[in-house]
Amino acid sequence: MTDISRRNALGGLALGMAAAAVPMEASAQSAPSVTVPAFAGGHQPKPLGFDATKLTGLSEKLIRSHWENNYQGSVKALNMVEGRLSAAMADKDLPPVIYGDLKREELHRTGSVILHELYFEQFGGNGVASGAIREALAKSHGSFEGWEAEFRRTAMALAGGSGWCILAWNQYTKSLHNYWAWDHTNGPVTGTPLLVLDMYEHAFAIDYGAAAAKYVDAFMHNIDWAVVDARYRAATKG
Repeated sequence: MTDISRRNALGGLALGMAAAAVPMEASAQSAPSVTVPAFAGGHQPKPLGFDATKLTGLSEKLIRSHWENNYQGSVKALNMVEGRLSAAMADKDLPPVIYGDLKREELHRTGSVILHELYFEQFGGNGVASGAIREALAKSHGSFEGWEAEFRRTAMALAGGSGWCILAWNQYTKSLHNYWAWDHTNGPVTGTPLLVLDMYEHAFAIDYGAAAAKYVDAFMHNIDWAVVDARYRAATKG
C-alpha cells in the first residue's frame, strides 16, 4: 500500500470511528439547530478558470481527472469532516484521541482544498515571468534562473509521488523561499503561498507515468505569472 493510500485509509477510518462513537440520540438532542461557522461544511468547488484543452504538455484528461477526483474529493471530505466535528462536540464522552483524528483530517483536507485551488488558479499563461515577482526572485536567489533551478530541484526531491513544492513569502522573515512540503498539512509557519506545484502522482501519472521531470517542465510552461505576481503584491502590501 502506498503512503498516500495509507493516509486516505487512516482518514476514512477516523471518520468512520467518529461517526460510530457519536450516538445519534446525542447528536439529535445536543447539537445546535444552526451549525456554527467553524463546522458549517459549506465548501463548494471552484470551476477551472482556463481552457483545459489548450495547455502545453498537460492533457485535458489529466486536468479533468485531477480537478474532478482529487480536488473535488477533498472538498466533499472537508465538508463531511466539519459535520462530524460538529456532531462529535455534542458527545461529551467522545475519546480525545478520536477527536484528534478528526482534527488531523480537518487539517489535511483544508490544506488539500486550498493548495489545489491555488494550483489550478495559476494555469493558463505562457510561462514567461514578469513583474515585481520576477525582480524579487532574481534578488532573493541571485538571478531568476537561480530561483527556477532551486524550485525545480525542490520539486524533484518530492518526485517519489507525494507532496508540494511551494514558493512562499515568509511574513515573519520578510523573504522568499521555495519550501518542501511532504503533504497537505506541511507548510512554512507564516508562509503565504505564491506558486504551488503538486507533486503527487495523480498530478502527472496519466500523462507522464513516472517521468516527473517532464511534468515539471510542462507545469513551468503553463504558469500565469500575472496571478503569481498579484499574490506577491498582496502578500507584501504594507
